[in-house]
Amino acid sequence: MKSEVMTTIASQTGAGLPLYAEGSIVSSPKRLARIAGLLYLAVGILGAFAFAAVYSTMYVAGDAAATASKLVANAGLVKIGVAADLIQVVFWVFLALTLYVLLRHVSGYAARAMVVLVAIGASISFLNILFEFQGMRVATDPAYSATVGAAGATAMALLMLKLQHYGYAIAGIFFGLWLVPLGYLAFKSAMFPKVLGIVLVVGGLGYLFDTLAAFVAPDLTPIIHPIAALLGIVAEVSLLVYLLVKGVRSPAASDDRPSSTASVPAPTSA
Repeated sequence: MKSEVMTTIASQTGAGLPLYAEGSIVSSPKRLARIAGLLYLAVGILGAFAFAAVYSTMYVAGDAAATASKLVANAGLVKIGVAADLIQVVFWVFLALTLYVLLRHVSGYAARAMVVLVAIGASISFLNILFEFQGMRVATDPAYSATVGAAGATAMALLMLKLQHYGYAIAGIFFGLWLVPLGYLAFKSAMFPKVLGIVLVVGGLGYLFDTLAAFVAPDLTPIIHPIAALLGIVAEVSLLVYLLVKGVRSPAASDDRPSSTASVPAPTSA
């Protein structure tokens, strides 16, 4: 039997930057970080368009006629928004997987928790997108009016968007929660400035409290929401810019320990 080929991998280089080997292909942490940055940028652009330009302009709380009228007048825009939202949620999942590969060496438990939280949030988001799309169909398809009447169809359209509205609020819990293990990983990894890890945790908690306030103390939402939104935006934009511009910290930028290389010899067999 042939001797097993020995693969020597530097488990940590410089400031604790790991190398990632997949067969004979080695992907640098900086390359993974840049991929994550591009995915994050796509999530931000598509998500902002779907929310600000489409969803938030369609739903009129408590007014079925106005909501249905907006859906009818902007059916094409709603379809584009649904497509953008679907794509950004898929990209969000791939973003989490990329960050998992980048940071799993720090803590497997935290990295897996991050991916699980994103998977749950993405599942809720997909359901919310379905509600929006169905609300548009109810408002624009004459078959619904013929079956339940015009008033029934408009009421059903409002119900669909109301479900999306509160579903989006529930998904907001996971929009925040996934940033907490991510912030922990960033803080412990030495691949990012420690302050960035702290900012991510604070931003994630801000999203969480904002969502809880919307259900438990809606009267406080006008006070809590601007602060929470600012904290979350600062956290996510800071990470996005760092991933795109810097990638990860270079060995020289680390204050943890000097360069070291650990070699792991593979066993041989007769």
